[in-house]
Amino acid sequence: MTELVQLPMCARRDSGAPGRSVRLRAGVVGLGKQALEDHIPGLLGSDGAELVAICDENVEVVREQQYALRVEGYTDFTGMFRSQQLDLVVVCVPHHVGRHVIEAAATHGVHVLKEKPFATTLDEAQDLVARCEQAGIQLMVTLQRRFNPIYTSFTQLADQIGTPFVVDAAYTLHIPDPSDGWRGRTTEAGGGCIIDMGYHLIDMILWYFGLPDRLLADMSVSARPDRSYDAEDTALIHFSYDSGLYGSLLLSRFIGPKAEQIRLVGSKGIVRLERGRIQRLTNGGEVVESLAREQAWPSAAISQVNYFCRVIEGLRPNVSGPRENLAHLSFVSGCYESARTRTYISPKELL
Repeated sequence: MTELVQLPMCARRDSGAPGRSVRLRAGVVGLGKQALEDHIPGLLGSDGAELVAICDENVEVVREQQYALRVEGYTDFTGMFRSQQLDLVVVCVPHHVGRHVIEAAATHGVHVLKEKPFATTLDEAQDLVARCEQAGIQLMVTLQRRFNPIYTSFTQLADQIGTPFVVDAAYTLHIPDPSDGWRGRTTEAGGGCIIDMGYHLIDMILWYFGLPDRLLADMSVSARPDRSYDAEDTALIHFSYDSGLYGSLLLSRFIGPKAEQIRLVGSKGIVRLERGRIQRLTNGGEVVESLAREQAWPSAAISQVNYFCRVIEGLRPNVSGPRENLAHLSFVSGCYESARTRTYISPKELL
């Protein structure tokens, strides 16, 4: 049974804002860290959307956040869709639950801003593409780096380093126990560091360079031999293009400290991108120019919500839609197939 957690009428938030145009009615499904620290603040700061409902299976979390946010609260997303006339929903749930929320949203004609990954497998992704198109809804995968000026500056600097020929990228962080929770189980997560945290770096590679022509991957589930889990804790991926560009990608949920880097080497220089900083260097390593923002970039979450509202209104292209994310899932699937067969895989042939 759906549980609607009621607030006193006087405590509910006003549905309108004086002097402002009508905003899209938004809900959030899943009240974990990502939703509370990123997506909900993004909705609250948005000019295009208004948060009116939240949902999580934990009733205590719903009560706490409902009181703080002054919105309707639910413990069943199907009940929320039936009760609320939503325009969009932000989906921040465990990977294996995402499909069910998207399908429910499609049934009710609600547009979806989906926390990565788009799906757990390429087959699932293709099914969801058809479902979204059939329902006529927009779905955009949350890839926040595309709304951060540090990352959007990459191609401008890359145009100044001659012919690029090698790229190396890494995204690592330390989780003491990679087996803990649903992320340690492939049946629920779809995989480990590649499909989860690695989705962001894969997106950067596809954004900057396109889908590789071939890749070779190997991975580990050995960081904690005293624990039982099957979702990879570490992966090393080699990829290349017929153009001559080749590179490597290191992903790990066990190697600390937290670090993120993309380095592109060209015939006339280097571009080095790190979290919060991007630099153009000579081939000898001397810094030519640098752009840094050491603090967080809170407007990225707001910009992402506002951009999606404009996508829904037909004012912006959906650059991270269902069909676009088929490339991401072909890369991910290619990695798992390569690790299984110990052979090179062409992700383009998987599409």
